[in-house]
Amino acid sequence: MAIPAVLNPRPNLRNSASTAALITACCCVFVSFASVVVYTFGIFLKPIAGAFDWSRTQVSVAFMLAALTIALCSPVLGSLLDRFPARRIVLPCTIVYAAAFASLALMTRHLWHLYAVFVIIGAVGNGTTQLAYARVVSAWFDKNRGRALAAVMAGSGLGSMVFPPVAQALISSFGWRAAYAILGALLLLIAVPLAGVFLYEPHGVVPRNTRAVLRSSASRSVWSAPFLAIACALLLFSFATNGLNTHWAALLTDRGVTAAQAASVLSVAGAATLAGKLGTGPLLDRFRAGRVAAVLLALCAFGFVLTLGTYTWPLALTSAVLVGIGMGAESDTTPYLLTRYFGLERFGTLYGYTWTVYAVAGATGPVVMGAVFDYTGSYRGVLLVSLAMVIVASAIFALLPPYQPSPKSIRTASY
Repeated sequence: MAIPAVLNPRPNLRNSASTAALITACCCVFVSFASVVVYTFGIFLKPIAGAFDWSRTQVSVAFMLAALTIALCSPVLGSLLDRFPARRIVLPCTIVYAAAFASLALMTRHLWHLYAVFVIIGAVGNGTTQLAYARVVSAWFDKNRGRALAAVMAGSGLGSMVFPPVAQALISSFGWRAAYAILGALLLLIAVPLAGVFLYEPHGVVPRNTRAVLRSSASRSVWSAPFLAIACALLLFSFATNGLNTHWAALLTDRGVTAAQAASVLSVAGAATLAGKLGTGPLLDRFRAGRVAAVLLALCAFGFVLTLGTYTWPLALTSAVLVGIGMGAESDTTPYLLTRYFGLERFGTLYGYTWTVYAVAGATGPVVMGAVFDYTGSYRGVLLVSLAMVIVASAIFALLPPYQPSPKSIRTASY
């Protein structure tokens, strides 16, 4: 493939190309699975359950299926991203994702219909998230990689802040079917043109590896102590936070909060996630990443403590801020640590495996939380377990070994 003029090695043009790639990644992640599907699922949960007389557990299974499908497909997508230009993977995934999400407007009373759509969304979902864009951005930025990745993750944080109230407003004004259709069209119109034009890596910086080389190097890395520790921390943290996110709106409305107020709490959590992503990046460039994550996840644990108390509006907002900061820290820290411990040659594959761990736990958390509620009529027990999981995850990050500041095997731009 011919390299476009914007990738001319002259510094001013190179800076323009890196900036364009970074802005594209941020905008596309803004409308990705990670921000739209994850953060609006709880908003749609009660309207869909009520429309078809389904239980919360039955509807939550759709989220579980999407997460499990992501778990199965993420290593494959990661490997493809290590072997081919990102644009070839991102574009078809984005088109299928947006179309499937919009098709939920045509939902029937058959529960398998809901499940089938979420399986399709899960199969391509990570081709729209930071998994697809982090390698491109990391290839452009080395010295300021923490800040650059934070900017990409900020797209997801901004989406998590914007889309819950937007979804609630659309549901209130036009109904949940129209809300799905409008949001699906928005995803398509934003992501596809940007990725099609501006998503390029610096030419010749990180050579593509053969399938055999990727399989061999990734296998060794997966069984290393740093990778296993990161994966374990992610498993615990994902179970806790995805469970809370999915049921947060329902938990609050059960305590007498209006649907609009519950959506605003999710929006505040999204704003805090955005702040956590933006604030974590500069810290990663200055301090050891594991310790940064440990401190910020400890704040997240305190947010879980506040959800256990009697509901008051200030406590709800405070817990949303603290949990959001922790989620922002985790999303920045994971890809940063992978690039520092293992470089970029197999980054996509390894990042895909961490998404598998994250997705399996993320699929389990909402279903377990829904099942506990259906059985006991309360979220308290599972929230206590979730609190313990976040504390352990914080400790694991704190104990990670040192890494090389900049892997010598990778030649990346020093922006």
